[in-house]
Formats: sequence, structure tokens, C-alpha cells
Amino acid sequence: MNERSLKIAVAEPSAIIRSGVTAVLKRIQGIHVQPFEISSPELLLNYIRMHKPDVLIINPGVRAYPDINKLKDESENNKLKCFALVTGLIDESILKTYDDHIGLYDPIDLLKEKLEKLFEPSDNNQNNETESLSQREKEILTCVVKGMTNKEIAEQLFLSTHTVITHRRNIARKLEIHSTAGLTIYAIVNKLVELDEIKKDL
Repeated sequence: MNERSLKIAVAEPSAIIRSGVTAVLKRIQGIHVQPFEISSPELLLNYIRMHKPDVLIINPGVRAYPDINKLKDESENNKLKCFALVTGLIDESILKTYDDHIGLYDPIDLLKEKLEKLFEPSDNNQNNETESLSQREKEILTCVVKGMTNKEIAEQLFLSTHTVITHRRNIARKLEIHSTAGLTIYAIVNKLVELDEIKKDL
């Protein structure tokens, strides 16, 4: 069996924690990890754009880091997976915006298991299709079926219009639905919106 190779960026201002996570990543057996350390919040986005890591391990408790959904949007890397590095108490709602999370006391086997699970192909094609959409894509889909224009969506979600258009293309491709009516039905069936939230003229 071929050993999987993963580029993993570790964004954490503490040199001790950052270096410790990097050392643990190198000890994982069965996965060839290429770890990279990012010490400064200012370097984060440029690094991700330039090196396109498979996984970003980032401390959500550091206020200088951008919102994880915004970071994914602007990273120019739509395959990027983000792990929250939990070093203290953190709001559960924040953790839900990440692909997974790890703690300082997690064993190496658990970290390996989480990395493998993140990239293993799904054997069940009957899974809820909304799982294939990112949280940001779900937000944009909801706005679309409410009748908002690309400009209005961009302003509400603090994105560029170009980013919204790109997300809409990705949504259509993933769901294989290319009409607003079809997206509306999909959103209602999957409980992303309620009927009374949709403009009557759609």
C-alpha cells in the first residue's frame, strides 16, 4: 500500500506549541507528512496561496487570524482542509466551522485516524448531499434562493462579487443543478431555508 503524502501547515504563534505539533506530525506512521510552520498571522494567507497545503492546523483562539470560512474563500485552494488546534476553552459553535479539531493531549493514533478519515473516499453515495457543500456554499445557496443578487450576497457575506460567482459555479457543479428553481427545491428539501423565506416572485 502506497504511503499517503500530505503537506500540512501549522499556524500557531507559540514556537513551543508549533514546533511540538510539527514534531508529532513527523512521527505519524503510514503518512508521509511535510509539515510547515507559520509563525505570523500576516504570513498566513500568502503562505497558503503559494504552497497550497492539504491541511491547515490553526489555533482558533488567536484573534489575529481571519475567520476560517473567509480564509478558505481567499486561499485559492478549494481542497484545503482546516483543523482547529484547541489549546484551551473554545466555543463549540466555532469548532463546527472547521473540518475537524485536535487537542494538545490527543494521542498520535487519533491524529492519524482523523487525517485518514478526512481524505478517505466515501463508500456511501447516499449521504446527504449538503455534506458535499462547504459552510460558505450553503450560506450562498441560501441567499440565492431568497432572491438576492450576487452583489447583495457579496455585501452581506463580506466577499467580492467574483468570489460569490465562483462559489455559485461550484454549487451548480457539485449538485448538478443549474436553475434557481431547482436550487430552491433542493434547499427546501434539505432544510436550508423555509418556504416563507423565499421571495414570492421566484
